[in-house]
Amino acid sequence: MVDRKYLAFDIETAKLLPDGVDDILAHRPLGISCAAGFAHDSGEVMTWHGHTESGAPSPRMSEAEARALVDDLAQFEADGYTLVTWNGLSFDFNVLAEESGERAQCVQLALGHVDMMFHVVCSQGHYLGLQKAALGMSLSGKLSGVSGAEAPALWAKGEYEKILAYNVQDVRVTAELATAGDAAKTLRWTTQRGSPTSMALPDGWKSVQDALEIPEPDNSWMSSPPKRERFLEWTR
Repeated sequence: MVDRKYLAFDIETAKLLPDGVDDILAHRPLGISCAAGFAHDSGEVMTWHGHTESGAPSPRMSEAEARALVDDLAQFEADGYTLVTWNGLSFDFNVLAEESGERAQCVQLALGHVDMMFHVVCSQGHYLGLQKAALGMSLSGKLSGVSGAEAPALWAKGEYEKILAYNVQDVRVTAELATAGDAAKTLRWTTQRGSPTSMALPDGWKSVQDALEIPEPDNSWMSSPPKRERFLEWTR
């Protein structure tokens, strides 16, 4: 069994976008309304958000506040934690690099951390959602009643506790999925056609750098397969 201390991490963006937007990153800068972390070994929950002069949550984190978040993540890594995300390589660390101005440090953190979705893409050649993976591993899944697309508007309306709870549940599930995959040495989910399938994890989850060493799978059956390079473009 892989023995790791995982620190799951996730951000929520602040910018209000039109309905039906597929490529969120095309509308940057997106801002960060809040972020959450969950240390699986201790059960500690962390949240970050901007503050107004009165101490209330602000619409979005300032550059200095985002930079402090980067420093906190780097400190967790220095303390022996393995940072883990679901799609953090192409999204969370990408946005955080822009918002904090700490591109070099965010690139280093992104390449060294475990992005479970990127591991799936490198191994299987296709995307997989966090909810589908969590349910496949008999975990509780994401918080019902809120979606990531709704989060910016709800934050802007002042529903801070609801979005923080949504954000915290995402990182809790992410950490549980990381440890469950390591323990079972496999990731299980159900395909769109309803068939159970799995991906072997003989050595546990791989960091982004190690996942890049996986031989590219044959995904010629897909009309628009995901390209590894697209995940990494912002790091170049």
